[in-house]
Amino acid sequence: MDPVVHFELPCDNRERISRFFSQVFGWTTQMLGPEMGNYVVVTTADKDGPMGHRGAINGGFFTKTADMPAQFPGIVVAVQDIRASMRKVTEAGGQVLGEPMDIPTVGAYVAFLDTEGNRSSMLQPLPKA
Repeated sequence: MDPVVHFELPCDNRERISRFFSQVFGWTTQMLGPEMGNYVVVTTADKDGPMGHRGAINGGFFTKTADMPAQFPGIVVAVQDIRASMRKVTEAGGQVLGEPMDIPTVGAYVAFLDTEGNRSSMLQPLPKA
């Protein structure tokens, strides 16, 4: 099985998107310089985190450019309390897309838009048996 090991999100404003994900999910960011395309390295979990992070991934943000095709994000963020996280999304300037839906044997899921218009999702996993 090939695991997911990284994600990338396009943005127009790297400071704004970094602030959004830091406020909502507590992620940390490292702003790289022009020699690295102003890329932002994102850390989403540390080994000793409270939610057991086996298979957790980190990623990055890249600035959108007119000459780059298919600049799409693709992530799902695990949260402890989906309702609290939905409020944080709204408070940080994002938009929740609808109400959580229950995915049998998985948990509660809802999509949202961040401050850059990227569509991402949150998942509150069901407790382990």
